[in-house]
Amino acid sequence: MTGERPIELVLLEMILLMLLGPLATGTIQKIKARLQCRQGAGILQPYRDLTKLFRKGTVQADSASGFFRSIPVLVLAATVAAGALVPVVRAGPPAFPLGDAVMLLGLLALARFLTAVGALDAGGAFGGMGASREMTIAPLVEPVLMMVVFSTAIAAGTTELGALAAHRGTSWFLAWRAADFLGFAAMLLLLPAETGRIPVDNPDTHLELTMLHEGMLLEHSGPGLGCMVLASHTRQIVTLGLVSALFFPVGPVEGAGATGFLLGAASFASKILVLAIYLALVESSYAKLRLFRVPQYLGVGFVCALVALALRIL
Repeated sequence: MTGERPIELVLLEMILLMLLGPLATGTIQKIKARLQCRQGAGILQPYRDLTKLFRKGTVQADSASGFFRSIPVLVLAATVAAGALVPVVRAGPPAFPLGDAVMLLGLLALARFLTAVGALDAGGAFGGMGASREMTIAPLVEPVLMMVVFSTAIAAGTTELGALAAHRGTSWFLAWRAADFLGFAAMLLLLPAETGRIPVDNPDTHLELTMLHEGMLLEHSGPGLGCMVLASHTRQIVTLGLVSALFFPVGPVEGAGATGFLLGAASFASKILVLAIYLALVESSYAKLRLFRVPQYLGVGFVCALVALALRIL
């Protein structure tokens, strides 16, 4: 099949997503600081934080089991494996079948489940509270993501992200229909929830009673906490890459050597930057919702995704 991505390119894209995840987080934080008239930390601050965590020692609760130490590595492995399914520099299916968008969402759900298990395993009160809240929100987010993927995949006849992006081609914007707009609106509503940002969660909070994702990380320290934080950065850029592959598949299908690689990387970076600006604008414009208001917010995304799927089927 023409336009296939070799396994070497897929692995390179996976590594790029893991390495660029902290940069995407730093960019969002910098844009948010500027919008709030603050200087803010540099965009490379997440890399400094990760370096500091990997140099520290590990402190573990006495009530934690032996499985607790392996959870950060498993969470990072599942998240990075999900990154292998996102096309970055070239559209088209991989030469070696690795999975599709359904597997990507499954790997992200596995990482979420393992994070909650680690929070419960340590036996801490705040960790259990964060895990409970995270598992409450997850069933409201993941089915909607699946419906958006299916509504987009019906038109292309495949759920493989690279093949889906290649099917849309360069005339993707002219081919948009009402279902595409509704699916994209649903993804815009789900992005803050899937990336753990306002109005669903606040990644900068230090109040245990308001934490969701951060509450599950309180029992981790040192390199383990570094793996969990790196997994969060990677999960964020993988989610942004999922949106770009579904709705903005701009990039070369056929390779053109170094030129094609640079064009694809620049196209992907521009799409991630636009979505990062969107997240920064949302965080700077809205306050965090109360936990019992979150289902109402996510319900709007559910309705948009359901109608988009119905329009594709009818």
